Amino acid sequence: MSEDTSRAARLRGSVADGLYGLGWSAVKTLPEPAARALGRGIADVTWRQRGKGVRRLEANLVRVVPDADEERLRALSRSVMRSYLRYWMESFRLPAWSKDRVRGGFDPTDVHYLTEGLAAGRGVILALPHMGNYDLAGAWVTTALDTPFTTVAERLKPETLYDRFVAYRESLGMEVLPHTGGAAFGTLARRLRAGGLVCLVADRDLSASGVEVDFFGERTRLPAGPAMLAQQTGALLLPVTLWYDESPVMRGRVHPPVEVPATGDRTSKTAAMTQELADAYASGIAEHPEDWHMLQRLWLSDLEPRPEPPAGGAADTAGESARATVRGTSGVSPQGGPSTAAADGTGGAAGTADGIDGTDGPSGAGGTPGGPADHSGTEKT
Repeated sequence: MSEDTSRAARLRGSVADGLYGLGWSAVKTLPEPAARALGRGIADVTWRQRGKGVRRLEANLVRVVPDADEERLRALSRSVMRSYLRYWMESFRLPAWSKDRVRGGFDPTDVHYLTEGLAAGRGVILALPHMGNYDLAGAWVTTALDTPFTTVAERLKPETLYDRFVAYRESLGMEVLPHTGGAAFGTLARRLRAGGLVCLVADRDLSASGVEVDFFGERTRLPAGPAMLAQQTGALLLPVTLWYDESPVMRGRVHPPVEVPATGDRTSKTAAMTQELADAYASGIAEHPEDWHMLQRLWLSDLEPRPEPPAGGAADTAGESARATVRGTSGVSPQGGPSTAAADGTGGAAGTADGIDGTDGPSGAGGTPGGPADHSGTEKT
C-alpha cells in the first residue's frame, strides 16, 4: 500500500469515527419525533440518489419478491431504507433510553423457547439475519429478561471506532469479545457450556469457510459457527427474526429450535443445520422484506468465480478450524451499523456499520446488517 493510499484510508477512518461520534452525542439528545423525522429524511434522500447500496438492495429484493414490478420494487426499497435509518436513529439513542423504555420497545413472540432453554441450563445460541434492530433486541434481553449474553465484534480501523462500538454495546449489558483468530470461538463455547447465552448475526458469509445453502431459490453461504457451537456444546440453537410495524414497538419471533441431526458426520450435520437456519430466515424475510437491511452482495451468482485452491490446501467446509469458523460467522450486529448480534457467524454484538453506499463498514466480522463484511472473492462491478 502506498503512502498516499494509507493516508487516505486513515482519513476515511477518522471521518467515520467522527460521524459515529456525532451520531451518538447529538442524535440521542433529540426528541424522539425529531430523531424519527431526521432518519426518514436521510433515508428518502439516499433512496432518491439511488447509489450503489440502494441498487444492490433492489437486486437482492428481486429474489425475495420475484413477482414485483418496478414500481413495487422501488416502493419496497424505499421502505427498507426507512427501516434501516430507523435502526440507526434508535441505536444512537439507545444508551439514553430508560429501562422501562427498553422493556416496552420490543415485543417478541415465542420467547418461551429461549427462557425454557436457559432454565434447563443448556446454553442458548440466538442466530439472527440483518433485520430490524438487533441492538434493541439485545438490550431487551439484558433488561426485560435480566440475562447477560456474549457476542463478538470485529476489530475496526481506526481503533477509536472499534472502541466506540464496544463501549456502546457494553453499555447495553453485552459482553463483547474481540474478533481475533480462534480465541472467540473457544470463549463462546465456554459460555455456552456454563449455561449462558450467545447472540450472533449470521446470514452472510461469502468466505471459503461458509456453508453453502439454498436461499430464495439461489445458492449463497452462511456462517458455520452457530451450528458448530451447538454441536460442540449441546446448546439450543434458535433462529430469531425481527421487524417493525407502524408503532414505536419493534416486533420479533423466536423460531423453534434447530436440532442436531441424529446421524451423519460433522460436515453433513453442519450443512443440514445451516440450511434450516436459512429456511427460518427466509420465512421471516419473506413476511417482512421491508426490514431486511441487506445492501451488499449476498448470492454466489453475483460474485466473480474464485480461483481453485492449491492441491492439498483445502480444508473441510464444516470445520477448517475454529479460527475459520469464527472468521466466517456473524454476531448480533446492526444492519450495517452497530449491531447487537454480530460476529461473523459465531456472533455477538458486532459493529456492522456497512455504509449506505453499499460498502462494508464496521462489521461484526463477516456478516453483521448494516453490514456484513465481505469475505468472499472479487465482486462484480
